[in-house]
Amino acid sequence: MSGQTVVVTGASSGFGDMTVRELARDGHRVYAGMRDVGGRNAAAAADALAFAEEHCVDLRPVEMDVGDQASVDAAVATMLDESGALDVVVHNAGHMVLGPTEAFTVEQLAAAYDVNVLSTQRVNRAVLPHLRERRSGLLVWVGSSSTRGGTPPYLAPYFAAKAAEDALAVSYAAEVARFGIDTVIVVPGSFTSGTNHFANAGHAADTEVAAAYEAEYAGLMDEVGARLAELSPPDADPRVVATEIARVVGLAPGTRPFRVHVDPADDGAGTVNAVGDRVRREFYRRVGLEDLLTVRTA
Repeated sequence: MSGQTVVVTGASSGFGDMTVRELARDGHRVYAGMRDVGGRNAAAAADALAFAEEHCVDLRPVEMDVGDQASVDAAVATMLDESGALDVVVHNAGHMVLGPTEAFTVEQLAAAYDVNVLSTQRVNRAVLPHLRERRSGLLVWVGSSSTRGGTPPYLAPYFAAKAAEDALAVSYAAEVARFGIDTVIVVPGSFTSGTNHFANAGHAADTEVAAAYEAEYAGLMDEVGARLAELSPPDADPRVVATEIARVVGLAPGTRPFRVHVDPADDGAGTVNAVGDRVRREFYRRVGLEDLLTVRTA
């Protein structure tokens, strides 16, 4: 399906930046959601506009701080005023944190949940009334293989938040299906190069506790990233995540896969998710809600 209107959250860098370009090249009108387009992300916004001009595509930066409901509401209103409709939401915004779990304050864990989980609820609250009224649309959730696959230490706040996002996506899928709103969960693996996930990761605030762990687990924080990098093939390219997102956006409603894994390292998430998704399908059939497994199309 070409010519759709798409918004991608967290589009200033990483998977989001790659995805908006891929979608724009496919002929969609794409809004690159990012915060502070006049300040810290001014260069990213300018790059997006330059890409649009160079390639003659419709790519538009839009001010959207997913941590602020008013900002999200304003962004959605702007997009609807300009385009008249929204067809696809790509929940991509997220942030990684790295360090011993105990050394993170409760407030830091709450912040990790906010950007990785609650942000999706803010966007859904703003967009779903429009999609429900139109009785069509697509929610793409960018998750993580860490929710079901290998889970190395020192990434627990991020892993826990992404697991919560996945659970939210699974429940939403059934609840919006009768409105004609499709769901796809994209599950990237640990791409340790080509993105800024590890380079821009947050760290634990309690330095005293962190030092105690460093005494027993010396160098482990750096080792985690290095070991994950060793698992990935040398030609692993994170742009394949953007390619997969663009592919599922282009599919017709009712034909899209529920879950797509993009994991060159193959940490086992695909195996575990296959079991979980099969159990979900069987349970829905047992309780007589099988129709919720497929989006209702016109």
